[in-house]
Amino acid sequence: MSYELIALLMFSTMMVLLITGQRVYGAIGFVAAIFALFLWGDGGVELAFSANMKLMKWYPLLTLPLFIFMGYILAESGIADDLYKMFHVWMGPLDGGLAIGTIGLMVVISAMNGLSVAGMAIGASIALPELLRRGYDKIMVTGVIQAGSSLGILVPPSVVLVLYGMIARQPVGKLWLAGLIPGLMMAGLFIIYIAIRCKLQPNLGPALSKEERDVGWVQKIKLLSAGIIPLVIFFTMTGLFLNGVTSLVESSAVGAALALGAAVLRGKMTLPILHGSVQKTLGISCMFMWIILAALAFGAVFDGLGAVKAIKTLFIDNLDLNPWVILILMQLSFIVMGMFLDDTAMLVIVAPLYIPLVKLLGFDLIWYGVLYTITCQIAYMTPPFGYNLFLMKAMAPKEVSLADIYRSVTPFVLIMLFGLTLVILFPQLALWMPENVSLNR
Repeated sequence: MSYELIALLMFSTMMVLLITGQRVYGAIGFVAAIFALFLWGDGGVELAFSANMKLMKWYPLLTLPLFIFMGYILAESGIADDLYKMFHVWMGPLDGGLAIGTIGLMVVISAMNGLSVAGMAIGASIALPELLRRGYDKIMVTGVIQAGSSLGILVPPSVVLVLYGMIARQPVGKLWLAGLIPGLMMAGLFIIYIAIRCKLQPNLGPALSKEERDVGWVQKIKLLSAGIIPLVIFFTMTGLFLNGVTSLVESSAVGAALALGAAVLRGKMTLPILHGSVQKTLGISCMFMWIILAALAFGAVFDGLGAVKAIKTLFIDNLDLNPWVILILMQLSFIVMGMFLDDTAMLVIVAPLYIPLVKLLGFDLIWYGVLYTITCQIAYMTPPFGYNLFLMKAMAPKEVSLADIYRSVTPFVLIMLFGLTLVILFPQLALWMPENVSLNR
């Protein structure tokens, strides 16, 4: 059997297992183990051990549980509720103001957690009921929450970019810097769309009534402090890192400690909240560890097969495709896979093939990490099986149907495609900060 056929059989077997509902790490790890034994006999058992040792030696992986813990502490202790009240009071007088405030909330949540699921949960549980109760169009606001929550995998500290950095062997700090401008640009595009749409159709996002807007300046300033806390935490930990005072892992520890301290000082921290946050952090961290372990083993089998060289020969030598055409085809494949898989699964499945190919084509791997992440955002929201669509359906009130959710994402998917095009056409949007901000550690 040829190596090309073996590689194709590996992918098809894995996809069958995933379609049948098996856990991502189980499907990937099982295929890697079976084919390693098939190809190399007893020597194949070394793959899992080697992958495990490589994982344990990768020191920046410690950032994952620390950032996840920081996000859960800030969310579970009610600081996220205070944040929404702040946006509610300050943005409510504008048409569509609460929807714009929700995007702002999502940006702050992203900077606190680095996961899109956290933003979705907070947006659906806190913002969505309030928006619907105040007469906002249900189709528009469900789109707002889904689009806003997708920023969690692009705005630093993005957990997805940490995983990409490990697999692509790229510095995480530079990846975070690369994601900052595109992430804020995407949030800005969402806000511009909401503002224009609600200006033209005020019934979609009515401003708050005069009675609700009648909040004293003392209360407004007090609520403003709710937004300052997460920003102080974010700028403190990133500032220390960028100035070389702390390493990446140390900055994540600073963020977690500041979040815990803020919750205690505000009287929001209780033993059940602490226990729940630790438990959820452990669960998500272990899931990521298993996925990375399986991905490393899977990638080792592919390296042994020479699959990267085979794909290079097919696309570049035999088909003679332009590098930009190959890049676009890769992004389209991410969107198709995103209908069935989450971002982590997509990354670990295709990384052994795509990342070496991107390097061979002469593209910057930092820039490509941002392209991958934006494409994941789009894939999350692409019908019929986008990951975020079903998360929203599970969390939304009964009056929001799946058809409503499908309709809600259309303008935001188009905006994200526009944003992706801008980053492709103007790579400096992603590369300016990594090239000009000095990382001393």
